[in-house]
Amino acid sequence: MTSIIPARTATTRTRPAPGSCGPDPVCTVTAPLAPRARLLPSLAAVYRAQLSRARVARIPLLFVATFQSVGIMILMRGVVDGGAEARAVVAGSSVLVVAFVALNLLAQYFGQLRASGGLDHYATLPVPPASVVLGAAAAYASFTVPGTVFTAITGSVLFQLPMTHLWVLVAVVPLSGAALAGLGAALGLLAPRPELATLLGQLGMSAALLLGVLPAERLPEPVGWARDLLPSTYGVEALARSFDARPDWGIIAFFLAICAAVGVLSLAVATWAYRRAAVR
Repeated sequence: MTSIIPARTATTRTRPAPGSCGPDPVCTVTAPLAPRARLLPSLAAVYRAQLSRARVARIPLLFVATFQSVGIMILMRGVVDGGAEARAVVAGSSVLVVAFVALNLLAQYFGQLRASGGLDHYATLPVPPASVVLGAAAAYASFTVPGTVFTAITGSVLFQLPMTHLWVLVAVVPLSGAALAGLGAALGLLAPRPELATLLGQLGMSAALLLGVLPAERLPEPVGWARDLLPSTYGVEALARSFDARPDWGIIAFFLAICAAVGVLSLAVATWAYRRAAVR
């Protein structure tokens, strides 16, 4: 007769140490389980797996996200001539590429993963929940790098902005991507149905479009408050100020620090949402 016992209570027969089991000829001891995988190695494994999975859809994603942002800049070219408004349009359109992938598509992905039971697969793996969320978020955000760079260069040429300090994108893309990806993952994991996750992701991307691309000076004050709550706002502000002839690096670093703090907070919320969805 066979029996099934949980892995954590499984026992094995081993040769006892002298004097440890008394007169018993056979000693039964509990076998220790292998330790859980550490965060960084498991994060790298999840990242590679997600990157390979989404590679097939990389070109359509890049084309749609980039084409959308470039089209918005062309439309705004007939309304905005230059100055601070032009810098805001280019910066907002560049970060919008990140928002399209990291916020909209990641919300859809985790919503479908939860509805189809795919979270059960990750729950059986001996990896920390944070590595699953961070690995998927990093993989999706990685696809935004070429489109963001292309959009920023195109906008700089279109509005005749200096490209000397476009290297700021090295910090803006990952920090904005982390903040938006954490928010997108949380929306997808907390939504009760995948359709609602898709709707929330699209609403979030629309907020990033309206509040990030439009110049802040032209927004009503209540809408400006909502703009301050959007995670990508601070990445947009940092990139926009880098187009100045003499950028204020102190304020740029301040905006990037806020973006990093929001990213840590949003990823922590997404990790909590993953734990909550995985045990249900």
